[in-house]
Amino acid sequence: MRKWLTAVLACTVAFSLAACAGGNGNSADPTSTSTSNGGAATDKPKNVTLRMAWWGGQPRHDYTLEVIKMYEAQNPHVKIEPEYANFDDYWKKLAPQAAANELPDILQMDISYLAQYGSKKQLADLTPFLNAGIDTANISENAISGGRIGDKLFGFNIGVNAVNFQYDPELLKKLGVDKPDDNWNWDDYYALAGKAKEAGLYFDNGFRPEVFFGYYLRTKGQHLYNAEGTALGYEDDQLFVDFFKPLAQLVKDGDTPAPDVKAQIKGVEDDMLVKGQQIGIFQWTNQFVGIQQVANRPLEMAHMPGPDREKGLYLKPSMYFSISQNSKVKEEAAKFIDFWVNNVEANKLIKGDRGVPVNSTVIDAIKSDLAPAQVQVFDYVSWAQENSSPMDPPDPVGTAEIIQLFMTLTEQMDFQQLTPEDAAKQFREEANAILGKNK
Repeated sequence: MRKWLTAVLACTVAFSLAACAGGNGNSADPTSTSTSNGGAATDKPKNVTLRMAWWGGQPRHDYTLEVIKMYEAQNPHVKIEPEYANFDDYWKKLAPQAAANELPDILQMDISYLAQYGSKKQLADLTPFLNAGIDTANISENAISGGRIGDKLFGFNIGVNAVNFQYDPELLKKLGVDKPDDNWNWDDYYALAGKAKEAGLYFDNGFRPEVFFGYYLRTKGQHLYNAEGTALGYEDDQLFVDFFKPLAQLVKDGDTPAPDVKAQIKGVEDDMLVKGQQIGIFQWTNQFVGIQQVANRPLEMAHMPGPDREKGLYLKPSMYFSISQNSKVKEEAAKFIDFWVNNVEANKLIKGDRGVPVNSTVIDAIKSDLAPAQVQVFDYVSWAQENSSPMDPPDPVGTAEIIQLFMTLTEQMDFQQLTPEDAAKQFREEANAILGKNK
């Protein structure tokens, strides 16, 4: 796995060097050399405006704007117009833009939406830009391939991460516990949630179902989707019941916040961990630095509950940068992606917030400058490389609908409006109907 990360990082640097040599910034052809071969070409590149969109909290917005300024200073012919929002609002905004063929030139893309946007021909195939705009000399093919759907590369991996439990050690001590046991299991988690309530706290605020039910299934040797993306990947609905029934009971008992309470959390600044109202949160490692910065106090990391944690864990592209198919400046958009993944100074600002860098030389160059929280992230991902299993294929078309279905059903279970048994049957019927469209 360590070789995997090293190779991925290598590819990124090559992309960067090639990007500086090509095109006039207004051509969609990655092999254009109109500014580098003399003749009728001009020495000064034409002015270019790029629209760039991403989601995240305020710390991510802040450093991304700084990286944009750095890029614009080095490429004065380029102006980048930022568009950003929190995760939920981002996709609500992106959908009508896609329908109108007005997607931003560069857009941050999640694995849950990659197939959806790619299959509708709304994302450009980045394959022609590899080593012809995006240097991949220090980036492994394994890292790059995480953005492929079939033979097309619809997203460029900009970092890797893993799920874990991130917590406030001082709040945890109020339960008489110094840290979660390295081999804790789901029963241990339920018990700690009850202890937290007795201490006037929440232990956590629940799980994103598509992420953590998927993790749970993997620990059982099952998968959320089949390999073809045409149906659910597990047959026994008892697995659904076993995962969601105890979680609904935690809400009923007041050990976990109810959906109406969680609905008030619009960004990291509102998080109950940040406000000292809960002990921890289950989320991706790339979110650790941001939440600790906002919380402004030391936080720690713990493993996911087991058993068979190593079967459930996998290294995931934290997110991608994609280029819209309708962009008129694809080459310049590719150059910015190259800058993002390969430029050391830029990554000193990014500091792994969007995942541990895919470029090995970047990792080596920035690690000594990292704050303790950032080192924790790098070290945890390094540990996960040796204690995880291969990732599932990218989420199939229809995943966005299934996420919404998950949200609806879990809310109904949490409010005791639907039993987990009935929810399992409804989920299977509706999810398979959605996925069946891919046949």
